[in-house]
Amino acid sequence: MSNNSNTFLGILAGTAVGATLGILFAPDKGSNTRRRIAEEAQTTKDHLAKEASNLQHKIIDTVSSQKETLDTRIESLVSDASYKADDVITSLEKKLRELKARNKKLQKS
Repeated sequence: MSNNSNTFLGILAGTAVGATLGILFAPDKGSNTRRRIAEEAQTTKDHLAKEASNLQHKIIDTVSSQKETLDTRIESLVSDASYKADDVITSLEKKLRELKARNKKLQKS
């Protein structure tokens, strides 16, 4: 995404510079040239603001999506760990019963 943004900004900057130079070298009155430069600068500013806003929304959407994915994965890990903990506890309780039974046999002997 960064490479695309840099390419886009480079093209946009080149276009703005080219338009400005074209206006400066065009045979026209100074007041008309200044007006054209101001209009072109405003248009470029508006376009950049729009693109920045679009980029911001894309970033927010991507971060939100990644957060939801991370939250889901964390919930899954916690759930898996809980089931595994239950399995371990069950296994330990079974071993404890076996040890108690073996201990009773040894005490009777």
